[in-house]
Amino acid sequence: MRERGKADKQIAGCATQEGTERYRGRFGASRAQDFFRPLADVLSVSSIGLGTYLGDCDDKTDADYVATTMLALSSGINLLDSAINYRCQRSERALGSALRAAVGAGEIRRDEIVVCSKAGYIPLDGTPPPTRRDYDALLKAQYFDTGIVTPGQIVAGGHCIAPSYLSDQIQRSRRNLGVSTIDIYYLHNPEQQLDSLSRDEFATAIREAFSQLEREVADGNIGCYGCATWNGFRAKPGDKSHLAVTELLKIAEEVGGADHHFRVIQLPISLAMPEAVRIPTQPVGNTLVPLLQAANDLGMAVIASAPLMQGQLTHGLPAKLAEAFPLLTTDAQRAVAFVRSLPRVTAALVGMKRQPHLQEQLKAVER
Repeated sequence: MRERGKADKQIAGCATQEGTERYRGRFGASRAQDFFRPLADVLSVSSIGLGTYLGDCDDKTDADYVATTMLALSSGINLLDSAINYRCQRSERALGSALRAAVGAGEIRRDEIVVCSKAGYIPLDGTPPPTRRDYDALLKAQYFDTGIVTPGQIVAGGHCIAPSYLSDQIQRSRRNLGVSTIDIYYLHNPEQQLDSLSRDEFATAIREAFSQLEREVADGNIGCYGCATWNGFRAKPGDKSHLAVTELLKIAEEVGGADHHFRVIQLPISLAMPEAVRIPTQPVGNTLVPLLQAANDLGMAVIASAPLMQGQLTHGLPAKLAEAFPLLTTDAQRAVAFVRSLPRVTAALVGMKRQPHLQEQLKAVER
């Protein structure tokens, strides 16, 4: 792992249709027929993505993530997901180390891999500060004194989507990941802003954030953008944290025109959190429909997070699920297969810092 603050040469380029199809060509014959799927009608991505949220902020976990990412890239998984705040920036840095090693060894090309990250929560650096005073000092030194944000732009003690903040975070994430372009860049739980903002103020904040993200696309720093939420797309209208895809799309069209780059939404979907399938939370026309139906109607790609509910769905599932997936041998495989089987879900992000967990999921998608 490189030292904090030490810059390595960034890997040029981004994921492309040609590159991701090339990757699919190498691995498609050994994977299930539907394993690779179109993302935003351009890229071809594995329907299992590598998530990097969980784990301690230590060197051992870094090494585990690097090794598992290397195995994933050489086994047919080309969707990597992180966020700058995950494990105090160490998850992004671990992905960066693996990408550099795999590209350097000629195992992959940059245009074959879809690299995703997020911004919203103030990231720590390497390890959590020992006290609140130390955290406040970090905020002051890195963000307030530098003019990146003002204290009034921070909500809930550590969430921000101000344009200047997003620009700063994108540059930090590009350094951490070692890439010149982040393919998909999400606003991370933007509904957090509704803790402090009115609906009108929130719409203004989203408009300013999307405008900045369109500029970042134009500058080649990101490929497209989206919103990664925990509550927003699952909450019912009238709930304080509710987000409507139609409203977000309207704002994207206002700032980016018909060719805007708001393309992807991410939310938890699992056996334990089936709202995207079952609960009508999204207004489309004059009706309310579940999120997945809305995404289909509106042409948005959907990435499912937390299909295993952070390990809670790896055991003890109902016997009827085994009957539904008779070729699978573990509950972890069945839980992920359930999410992958849902219409309009492009991929399920599975947190896998250890190689045996990755190998377990790979066995489930062998042809």
